[in-house]
Amino acid sequence: MTEKSDHSAPIDVLEDLMAARYSCRRFKSDPVPRATIERILTAAQKTASWCNSQPWQVVITSGEATSKFREVIYPTAAGGAPMTGDFEFPREYRGVYLDRRRESGFQLYNAVGIARGDKAAAAKQALENFNFFGAPHVAIITSDEALGVYGAVDCGGYVTSFMLAAQALGVATVPQAALAFHAAVVRKHFGLSEDRRVVCGISFGYADTEHKANSYRTNRAGLGEVATFVES
Repeated sequence: MTEKSDHSAPIDVLEDLMAARYSCRRFKSDPVPRATIERILTAAQKTASWCNSQPWQVVITSGEATSKFREVIYPTAAGGAPMTGDFEFPREYRGVYLDRRRESGFQLYNAVGIARGDKAAAAKQALENFNFFGAPHVAIITSDEALGVYGAVDCGGYVTSFMLAAQALGVATVPQAALAFHAAVVRKHFGLSEDRRVVCGISFGYADTEHKANSYRTNRAGLGEVATFVES
């Protein structure tokens, strides 16, 4: 019997997918086939959740539905409408978390040629979230109100599974808390019940690999910065 190569071991496959995945910020207009989307969803449905509650519900837009959503959410954000998030936003970024946030932002700005201090250009780039970075599809992830923060945590696991499954199928993604900033608008547009809480969105499609916004990769902290081993 021929042994499999080390590269085909499950951990190697997982590590390769996680290393290759990045937040895509410019997509081609080509739609993803329905069968591919359904395979992503089927894989993501295996996500673990507390008491197997599987709190996530997903709305997927394609074609004209994506355009209609854009026509609602973009002017809402561009017009300075107050944020109506269903979950409390971070009170502040401080210490190393602020450092990482700034580094990530500067990487994007440097890639697309936005000078430090150019607030107008930075604001215009931020609005691209509501243009879905040109993606042909958007997934809106919601949780049940009664499950509170733990339902949202489970949905976070689902988002990761969705993105890794998409990566395995050659589909690029970008998770977007920004789309949850206007949760009331999202809920109304899609006719969601009042007990559904908008966790985030995921814009997805095929990456425009030539675009400067996709030319950089963010860093990850080493184990020494995040892990503590207790052995006695």
